[in-house]
Amino acid sequence: MKLSRQVEGYLERSSWIRKMFEEGLKLKKLHGSEKVFDLSLGNPDLPPPPEVKETLKALVENYNPELHRYMPNAGFADVREIMAKKVSKEQDITISANEIIMTCGAAGALNIIFKTLLNPGEEVLFPSPFFVEYFFYAENHQGVPVPVKTKEDFSLDIEAFEKLINEKTKVVLLNSPNNPTGQVYTEEELRELSDLLREKSKKLGRPIYLVSDEPYRNLVFDGVNVPSIFTFYENSLIAYSFSKELSLAGERIGFVALHPQLEEREKIFDGLVLANRILGFVNAPAIAQRIVANCAFSKVQVEIYQRRRDILCSILDEAGLSYVRPKGSFFIFPRTPIDDLKFCELLKEELILAVPGRGFGLSNHIRLAFCVPEEVIINMKPNFLRACEKARNLS
Repeated sequence: MKLSRQVEGYLERSSWIRKMFEEGLKLKKLHGSEKVFDLSLGNPDLPPPPEVKETLKALVENYNPELHRYMPNAGFADVREIMAKKVSKEQDITISANEIIMTCGAAGALNIIFKTLLNPGEEVLFPSPFFVEYFFYAENHQGVPVPVKTKEDFSLDIEAFEKLINEKTKVVLLNSPNNPTGQVYTEEELRELSDLLREKSKKLGRPIYLVSDEPYRNLVFDGVNVPSIFTFYENSLIAYSFSKELSLAGERIGFVALHPQLEEREKIFDGLVLANRILGFVNAPAIAQRIVANCAFSKVQVEIYQRRRDILCSILDEAGLSYVRPKGSFFIFPRTPIDDLKFCELLKEELILAVPGRGFGLSNHIRLAFCVPEEVIINMKPNFLRACEKARNLS
């Protein structure tokens, strides 16, 4: 075998989204792109806010070659100051640049957090269904990923967490708004979870860290508020990304924010900065840092995603599928009338691409991404209804 056993196994476990992507390429080549309805990928399609283009233009017009040089591994000092102001405003807590490390997106943020905090065999707990990469990120650093079931509406099951927390538990990881469900955890849920972690930490004689993965924080609908974990739990960190709210997924820019009362905060900060370097990220991209510094409080037109969600929900209603209405993100996770793999095959026959729920830890569901043009969702309706009718005939 030429590949490592770990990577060989990863290729199999991570195949669902990749497989849908490859299937989409084949179908588009065969039938034409306009006839294929690809709702499999979470690739933001809205244009970035105008401030992004204006910032890039200003960088070119006032070009300084020094922009491209190395900077401190934590990022530009002035950019970190602006990110601290953003967190302070959005999370209702005052933090400083000394609690910010610029990273290569939320993925880079999570990897340096796990590198810094995990010892071999220590566990990372997270609600299921979950973003599939969490498994790989934890195992990258010899951690053990542990999915925790959620309730029917995908809200947190605190009792399930209590049963699974043990002497090996080091991190509890949340993702709100959630990928793939669009669920947003409430203040009551976060308070109960924080109280539980505080109690368990006291018994263990060491902190259990609460980490919040927040690439969708500013993509919420119907006036929903996303509570901050910083309000409820001191031993907490936030992994943030501008990929979704600024439609800059390919620029790989985000940050880690540390609670100012985090135990051994300075030591953890130093560990995160070192991990940023030795994992090969070195530092967050220089130009991307300058962009987000100027656009930190901007965002895409979220009302467009909300309108698409509403259209898709109306189609699911007509199809008779049950689902939890997303409060944020650009995903919906309906229950399937038959096995999720078989249902995805029926959808594919109708030139619709979706991802089986088992790829996110929960079978008999599918993930549909509504970060596609409105007409794609509207035009797929008859195809989707036909697939559902075929499924009912098989059940």
